[in-house]
Amino acid sequence: MWQDKLKEIIYILENSNVNEIEVSFWGKKFRVVKSGHSVMNNSSEPTNVQVQNLETQSIVKDKSPDKELTKTLSEGEDLLSPMPGTFYTSPTPDDPPFAKVGSKVSKGQTLCIIEAMKIMNEIESETNGIVTEVYIDDGSPVEYNQPLFKINPS
Repeated sequence: MWQDKLKEIIYILENSNVNEIEVSFWGKKFRVVKSGHSVMNNSSEPTNVQVQNLETQSIVKDKSPDKELTKTLSEGEDLLSPMPGTFYTSPTPDDPPFAKVGSKVSKGQTLCIIEAMKIMNEIESETNGIVTEVYIDDGSPVEYNQPLFKINPS
């Protein structure tokens, strides 16, 4: 999950001479900044570090990233396209969509199909939850790492 990556980045930042880093992964952008130019800390306790989610502008302060990250996650998690191709909501135009806004989904459930190089790739949900947003229209092109759905975990 992205929280683990963020924790890794915080650890690396704390144990380096770098004071600020901006990263983007899984459709989210973050800026991690050391507050005050403090000396490297070799303990397991975080030093003065701020994490800023550039999309929502929420800031996580000293030693409490887990609480804020959990709060952000509870608002919904984007499912990103694993490949470029054409997005389809159902197996055929006559079939109902695999998932739509309000659909309850479970981990491993097919949510859509992405056609890439004449191969139909089923994209599955990574979590249990409710679809709160579908970002792409049926038949539209998608790019790698483009958000497809927002799923509110349950």
